[in-house]
Amino acid sequence: MVLMAIDHVRVYAGVPPGGPKPGVFFTRWITNFVAPAFAFLSGTSAYLLGRKLGNRRALSRYLVTRGLILVLLELTVIRIAWTFNFDFGHYLLAGVIWMLGWCMVLLAAIIWLPVAAIGAFGVAVIVLHNLMDFLSPTAGTALQQSSLSWLWQILYFGGPIQLRQNGPTLMVLYSIVPWIGVMAAGYAFGAVITLEPQRRDRICVTIGVSAIVLFLLLRTIDIYGDPRHWHVTEPTQMPTLFRFINTTKYPASLQFLLMTLGPTILLLPLAERARGKIGEIFSTFGRVPMFYYLIHIPTIHFAAVIVSLLREGRADPWLFTNHPMMNPPPPDGYTWKLSLLYAVFIVVIAALYLPCRWYARRKATSPAPWMRYI
Repeated sequence: MVLMAIDHVRVYAGVPPGGPKPGVFFTRWITNFVAPAFAFLSGTSAYLLGRKLGNRRALSRYLVTRGLILVLLELTVIRIAWTFNFDFGHYLLAGVIWMLGWCMVLLAAIIWLPVAAIGAFGVAVIVLHNLMDFLSPTAGTALQQSSLSWLWQILYFGGPIQLRQNGPTLMVLYSIVPWIGVMAAGYAFGAVITLEPQRRDRICVTIGVSAIVLFLLLRTIDIYGDPRHWHVTEPTQMPTLFRFINTTKYPASLQFLLMTLGPTILLLPLAERARGKIGEIFSTFGRVPMFYYLIHIPTIHFAAVIVSLLREGRADPWLFTNHPMMNPPPPDGYTWKLSLLYAVFIVVIAALYLPCRWYARRKATSPAPWMRYI
């Protein structure tokens, strides 16, 4: 939850998503761990909720309802928070919350399978989806230009979809594949989480270390698992280490997921033991992830407007344009220094703590019915 805010401040700071400079590169790279953890642990949470409910029909109904609510929020509230405009006629965003929502809807059907089959399905999607990289250019182009090109973009390729002539563009940032595989694998991982602590920790270490070793092996061989081959010299002339760990996120490659989920699963036993004030702060954000997400984007965006007023004497018009993630800021010195980026990040996290603590307490003591979904 906290790492995610770094990347979203980076968007409004005008800092590029990577590059040859270590500070810029790792500012983006460290946040790559966020989306895989979201999707994986969302599946695990669904498994644990299913045990609590004791009824797969009730769990399936909950997943469909919550999933559709997330999709609606992505297309409305979150889209406004990113842009601070109401230009729905030209731009809609299909981001990480869109992806999580549709994956929950699909998971509502998948949970009727045995847990072992769900795990096998999830792992198969994660491991095999990069076979798409071996499509011939002609075949790939044919898929993306067919009458169902919009569906292929939503499922895998991503990118802009013109919903109708002169209508809004749906920018698909997160496709469904391979994330449905990640969520399904996370659901099956719930069976591990419920084991007695020592056995569970051993399995977490085994899975985490195995994923890291497999990532290093596949990345070294550089044949399968990521379309971005690090042996090829990139135009940016990035150092070898940067090219080695600069895996593909859209759509998330096998190597990207091994690189991020491996350490995440490996560190889960340590995260559970976190104590003290720092641990309490992190756990507060973690108890209300959707509430945090909904308020952190407008908070960051508002902070960027304040910074613009202080630096330029005006709110830069770029801050109100569509799709700030892919729409570069004006080339007239708008870009922030990293020191300012991280200062704003710290201020934002501090500002979000109290409302998140309030919401967590309210949700735990006297929740309203809608709080089940937010």
